[in-house]
Amino acid sequence: MIYLDNAATSFNKPNEVKRSVINAINTLTANPGRSGHDLSLKAGQMVFETRELLKDFFHAKMYDVIFTKNCTEALNLAIFGSLHEGDHVITTAYEHNSVLRPLFKLKEKGVFVTILDCDLVNLPKEIEKEIKPNTKLIITTAVSNVTGDVTHIKEIGKIAKKQKILYLVDGAQSSGHIDINLTECNIDMYAFAGHKGLLSITGVGGLIVKDIKKLKPIIFGGTGTNSESLIQPNDTVEGFESGTIPTIPIASLNAGIKFLTKNFSKITKYEANLSKFLYNSLKKLKFLKIYSNELSNNVFSFNVLDLSSTLVADILNEDYKICVRAGLHCAPLIHKKLGTLKSGAVRVSIDFFNTANDINKLISALTNIANH
Repeated sequence: MIYLDNAATSFNKPNEVKRSVINAINTLTANPGRSGHDLSLKAGQMVFETRELLKDFFHAKMYDVIFTKNCTEALNLAIFGSLHEGDHVITTAYEHNSVLRPLFKLKEKGVFVTILDCDLVNLPKEIEKEIKPNTKLIITTAVSNVTGDVTHIKEIGKIAKKQKILYLVDGAQSSGHIDINLTECNIDMYAFAGHKGLLSITGVGGLIVKDIKKLKPIIFGGTGTNSESLIQPNDTVEGFESGTIPTIPIASLNAGIKFLTKNFSKITKYEANLSKFLYNSLKKLKFLKIYSNELSNNVFSFNVLDLSSTLVADILNEDYKICVRAGLHCAPLIHKKLGTLKSGAVRVSIDFFNTANDINKLISALTNIANH
């Protein structure tokens, strides 16, 4: 099997991550932050260490890390937890439904939403044009999950800081693949998924927050703190993590971050070269309509002649054992912009564990499909 669907979930996990899961099952299944016995304290220490590893990895020492079950929950927390009736938010057509659907829900409650349809290269100046006195939040993806286009987050962060507007970045596709400096880029909230580029198992994501006091909880319940109060605490990360947190997935994230930190320079260089090789290989196929470009990061979408994207993906799976993703990728507005809202697109997404041979086999399979 050739796995080229890493934008959905990374399949190949480092051995360190695999071992961490077994170790956590055997030694860390106690409830962190609740009981006072040794096993609970050991689990709590691992969770604390993982928060610190994430802060270091994203250059965010003065931030807080709130654990969620995935990136979608982190984005919901950031959006519902910071916007109120009468607020204005600016976002883009490149966003995932994990951003768009919460915003459209909030439109029903009096939040004003501006969605910019421009190319990402022009996005900073277009954002600046749309800022209003009531603009509370700017939301952009760091890397498109459809085209692999990279957003100029540092430029947007400067604008947000100057205008005193919160800046939320969807880091689902960027985390683990490109260096993200939250402090330098003036990012107020950064949502991440563990199971993609950060190499954890599924079940953990998070929101990294500069000023937790500007956020309100959206899930209420037990936190292990202030238990005598019936009012949800909101001054520490525990107030945003009601219920038992996913200890075993967090342990796997701990191992994933350590692996990435140790090998990050090698990983990013390798992935950049493989991305270039993939794009140049696809570009040679005249029967393809390609929606990505030579600067795309790890994610490339295209269509084969007038064939449906789902048909192509099915043939790749059944006849060639190549795993890709077809359809709209939960990002309808970028497909509308690309003219692929009806057809969808075939998406190929790579990571450090893919090889040039994987790409060559994909190219051969696509050529065979086109010729038949």
